[in-house]
Amino acid sequence: MKNLNLLPATILVAIFIITNPIYSRAQQKTGFHILKNIPVNSNGGWDYITVDGAHKRIYTSHGNQVNILSTAGDSISYIPNTPGVHGIALVNALNKGYISTGRANKVIVFDLTSFKVLGEIPVGTNPDAIFYEPFAKKVYAFNGRSMDATVIDVATDKVVATIPLGAKPETGVSDGKGKVFVNAETTNEIVVINATTLKVQDRYKINGGDEPSGLDIDRKTNRLFIGCGGNKTMVIMDATNGKNLAKFPIGGCDGLVFDPELKTAYASNGEGTISVVREINANKFEFVENIPSEPSARTIGIDLLTHRLYLPAAKTTHVAATTENPNPRPKQVPGTFHIIEVGK
Repeated sequence: MKNLNLLPATILVAIFIITNPIYSRAQQKTGFHILKNIPVNSNGGWDYITVDGAHKRIYTSHGNQVNILSTAGDSISYIPNTPGVHGIALVNALNKGYISTGRANKVIVFDLTSFKVLGEIPVGTNPDAIFYEPFAKKVYAFNGRSMDATVIDVATDKVVATIPLGAKPETGVSDGKGKVFVNAETTNEIVVINATTLKVQDRYKINGGDEPSGLDIDRKTNRLFIGCGGNKTMVIMDATNGKNLAKFPIGGCDGLVFDPELKTAYASNGEGTISVVREINANKFEFVENIPSEPSARTIGIDLLTHRLYLPAAKTTHVAATTENPNPRPKQVPGTFHIIEVGK
């Protein structure tokens, strides 16, 4: 993700109001704020977080394991030996979960009751984002270095296809009707996959968006909400034809979720904010606000029943730049990893 010295957020918002006719300044705020911090007693980096509201559970990648907590904040269990863990996909109908392990080049299958490992599936190189596609009942692991998608049949836990994508993939989502959409970070596109043929059927250009990472969809209106961390922009796209409908200034986003009941998209920004965009109708959107979170809280999960947001974070210290590493990541303070709960 690029480090950009952009104008202050207030000036950026003003520019977007002038240049983007679909943009309208919201009057009604969310009322969201930090409700509590949930400590997690382990060390290491993190990536995606998955929230299962129906079973009141949180699954968060951390170090080389997945921590499982209740939404009340209690530790339930953990799954060790997940080197380079990135994401967690859940298939509740089969009581199974799937974990992408970026350094092991495999997906780990586990039981959602006992949390015991059921098996390991070799996939592409550096599997990152992972999700369950309900139309064809497949799990997709998006492999960053081999630039492809591994498709797993959840009934057999066998690989049924490897789909070349021609770019480094990030987050994927489904319209629930036979199409899969995935961010292509290196070409600034949405790659469209046919969930039946398991082939790429289209590519949509993201205009005004750089390094797309976060992605979610409103399945009722067929609108994609794309968080682009490279230039701190959210782009909204028509999933039926790739038409770019609107864009808004946000922060250094890595994750994005959409609440279909509240018609609201939330982008988690590493600077310590959550940018909120509301869908008024299929063709009109409004920027709502930036909710304060915490620096380093760059990924996000949502409980669609309670409408609460969950963001992994930790305290960090500055690392001086060197010739070998001119843009170093901040160093995590040991023992400070936690989950931020945000809501009303």
